[in-house]
Amino acid sequence: MTDLLDLYGLAEEHGTEIYWFDLGTAESLSLPLEDGSCAIAMDPWRMSTLADEKVKLAHELGHCETGAFYNRYAARDIRQKYENRANKWAYKKLVPQDELAEACLQGYREPWELAEYFGVTEDFLRNALDWYSEIF
Repeated sequence: MTDLLDLYGLAEEHGTEIYWFDLGTAESLSLPLEDGSCAIAMDPWRMSTLADEKVKLAHELGHCETGAFYNRYAARDIRQKYENRANKWAYKKLVPQDELAEACLQGYREPWELAEYFGVTEDFLRNALDWYSEIF
């Protein structure tokens, strides 16, 4: 199971810099750098729990790991395509299919139980379940 420190370690391994500061209305964001690396900005005042921080960091790493970036001029459908790609990476990283099946076999059935088990937000867990149900 991937925990928050694992995500920070992955960022460090891949040369992804993480910065913390007030982002105004944004909670987090990522951007590609000219040298091929990536930078992530996180707003600590908009992270209500460690699970929230974990989910947001995984999503931004998803952008970095898949190259799913867009600019403010991108069409709405292009933006959604890249957001979906980042989310898919985060779902696979934080709630892997085999570990989800194992958790269910251990008796974890309710979304809130599974969210607690994986250390993610309930909204993220529900979205991951929806995504898994669409691909099978």
